[in-house]
Amino acid sequence: MSQNSTAAGSAVRSNQPARRVIATFDNYADAERTVDYLVDRHFEVDRLSIVGRDLQLVERVTGPMNYGLAALRGATSGGLVGALIGWIFGLFSWIQPLVAGLVLAFYGLVFGAALGALIGLLLYAMQHGRRDFATVTTLQPEHFDVVADVGVAERALQFLQDSDRREQG
Repeated sequence: MSQNSTAAGSAVRSNQPARRVIATFDNYADAERTVDYLVDRHFEVDRLSIVGRDLQLVERVTGPMNYGLAALRGATSGGLVGALIGWIFGLFSWIQPLVAGLVLAFYGLVFGAALGALIGLLLYAMQHGRRDFATVTTLQPEHFDVVADVGVAERALQFLQDSDRREQG
């Protein structure tokens, strides 16, 4: 769903040019297609932005949570962080940095997994009974505005209105 803006809705910011909404969409793909359409017409796309607004916090339930899963998730994330940190420190070795990196990455993996499992268990124990499910949390915009610098907004609107006329005719 597209709505072309006719009002000069621009915000004043001290070090950036004034902006104007030239189109509003309910999904990102339509906003992306609009910018792509303007690219094909050799419009200065470096003066455009796609802005998501009306953010919603969406928490998707992925399944039940128990002590074993909490320990496994904690061990996985802790092990990955530990291995990465160990590998980076190992690369600073003057003598055989590859061997030192692999050895320290292994020790970091083991130590990080153990510490991560303990932290995962502790955090789950503090929430047990109150929250026995796992989730993935994201921020999702409800609308997407295609915004242009005020100096080129009229020309962008003209391109989009020409496109609408071609589709209707």
